[in-house]
Amino acid sequence: MTARRGDARLWLRQATDDYRFGQLALRSRFYAQTCFIAQQVGEKAVEAVHYHLSGRPVLGHSVHALLKRLNARAEVSEELLVLGGQLDQYDVPTRYPDALPGVTPADAFSAVQARAALRAAHRMLLWARARLRRGA
Repeated sequence: MTARRGDARLWLRQATDDYRFGQLALRSRFYAQTCFIAQQVGEKAVEAVHYHLSGRPVLGHSVHALLKRLNARAEVSEELLVLGGQLDQYDVPTRYPDALPGVTPADAFSAVQARAALRAAHRMLLWARARLRRGA
């Protein structure tokens, strides 16, 4: 189990570093990139909890779906599920110029969305840290 917990800490460390990068992207007005990195923070934070509890690789990129899989074992609140769903919206459209009709990601996302995405990501980080500290 020690190696598994080590994997969980690695995933959480990367989520934390990504969060810091998201803050920098927001300050630099890269809103689409901020939203995408926020989704990645959420995904990696939730994957850290999966690794902590099971030690197995986690398949999938939906934060909401990953949280639902954990629900019985890790006290996933309705708030987290909603935030996970919000973050999932930023996985594809923030990266590909053909994901949204007639507009590039650089022009489609706002500072308001980017700030909300980072708040959601931060909430995921806090939750994951607490789960790793107490064991579940």
